[in-house]
Amino acid sequence: MAHPTYSNLIGGEWLPPKSGKSFLNLNPADHSDVVGEFPASGADDVALAVAAAKKAFATWRLVPAPKRAEILYKTGQLLQERKEQYARAMTREMGKVLAETRGDVQEAIDEAFYVAGEGRRLFGQTTPSELQNKFAMSVRMPVGVVGMITPWNFPMAIPSWKLFPALVSGNTCVIKPAEDTPLSTYNLVQALMDAGLPPGVVNIVAGFGPDAGAPLVEHKDVRAISFTGSSEIGSIVAQRAAANFKPVSLEMGGKNAQIVLDDANLELALDGALWGAFGTTGQRCTATSRILVQKGIAAEFSAKLVERVKRLRVGSGLEDATEVGPQVNDQQIETSTKYVEIAKSEGAKLLAGGERLTDGAYGTGTFFAPTVFGGVKPEMRIAREEVFGPVVSLIEFDSFEEAIEIANSIEYGLSTALYTRDVNKAFTAIRDLEAGITYINAPTIGAEVHLPFGGVKQTGNGHREGSQAIDFYTTWKAVYVDYSDKLQRAQIDNAE
Repeated sequence: MAHPTYSNLIGGEWLPPKSGKSFLNLNPADHSDVVGEFPASGADDVALAVAAAKKAFATWRLVPAPKRAEILYKTGQLLQERKEQYARAMTREMGKVLAETRGDVQEAIDEAFYVAGEGRRLFGQTTPSELQNKFAMSVRMPVGVVGMITPWNFPMAIPSWKLFPALVSGNTCVIKPAEDTPLSTYNLVQALMDAGLPPGVVNIVAGFGPDAGAPLVEHKDVRAISFTGSSEIGSIVAQRAAANFKPVSLEMGGKNAQIVLDDANLELALDGALWGAFGTTGQRCTATSRILVQKGIAAEFSAKLVERVKRLRVGSGLEDATEVGPQVNDQQIETSTKYVEIAKSEGAKLLAGGERLTDGAYGTGTFFAPTVFGGVKPEMRIAREEVFGPVVSLIEFDSFEEAIEIANSIEYGLSTALYTRDVNKAFTAIRDLEAGITYINAPTIGAEVHLPFGGVKQTGNGHREGSQAIDFYTTWKAVYVDYSDKLQRAQIDNAE
């Protein structure tokens, strides 16, 4: 069966890549299922897209923000109508189960409606001047052309986090979606176009990081970069952008801890651990990668967790019975396998899983058994480095204070969770955990669009998506209006 072929979206036109090269987007549950063929773009394609975005910026920035917001609201309505269609397409290209891809589309819907409201709330400030007959205020201004590089694990939600606030602020965009999941970004942008977005305001350049992502970061007419991906690549992006004094928003890795105290609701904590560790097959930056369990309940918790993990149904995300889908590609399988071997060599005890699944239908995809390690020590690599797969470590601790210390001992700081009935310990954890997100009696995954999203240390560089994204996509301009009809010198004429 012939598969669909896609082009780059540049200036409102679908253009093939200058190189003539392309790559196949495969279903990770069944590699014989080709989702589509996409452009393997290069610097020439990026240059065309940036030029189109720069041209469109001249008129898009003048569209009143409430009118820009109306397009986003209409986009949200279209996404609602197409939710099932787009969710099924996403499961085919990314692998996660339909319940989760429906949630991914829903997050884009939520973001559209939330950001649409910001079209009437791009507030500045007015303030008294220190001089008579002088008016002082500040206003938000769009940045210009913004380059966006997005990951494969939330292939519609994360592009919406970036595109929608940038657009309502008056910017134009060039987005490079992850090569594993480009179709979901195409579907999102198609909804924007159908909602009335003018040509050139959003441009898509598909391809690989070194060929398309790097030229986007370095292009002189791209005024800002928003990147979500690994800390290793994020560091390179930041350094290259810094050479041109270009602001960068980085959302990167995590090694997230769920702490379970001995007074916790154990069944609730087990539910949270299972969902946090194996939702999206562990392929979330917020995934629960470490479960810290107080020693008095560790044996019971471990036994119950392993029992439940062994019952998890692994398979195609399109099948209703599936609870854990495939990993997105062979490289992710290799990473999971590598860390299983590292954990074993360090002395951790394999309690469940630990291998690629290849029997029967598994043989046509990239499946990995949900994996649990016990006897993990905080200094082990399996307890410190991001796996980005269905692999979780159990770490025992004595005191609440020790748990906080272990949770904070890593280089990442994205999401944390604490299960306890002690309100005093809950608020202490909120204060002391070094993370951008803390959940109490809930798993480490489940962020909502109207709160700030991001982390500290090697997880991010201080910017936040969600409610604070407008701050990145706008710059401040101070405005002074002197109606005294004479020269007034601030800090000089008012000195007495």
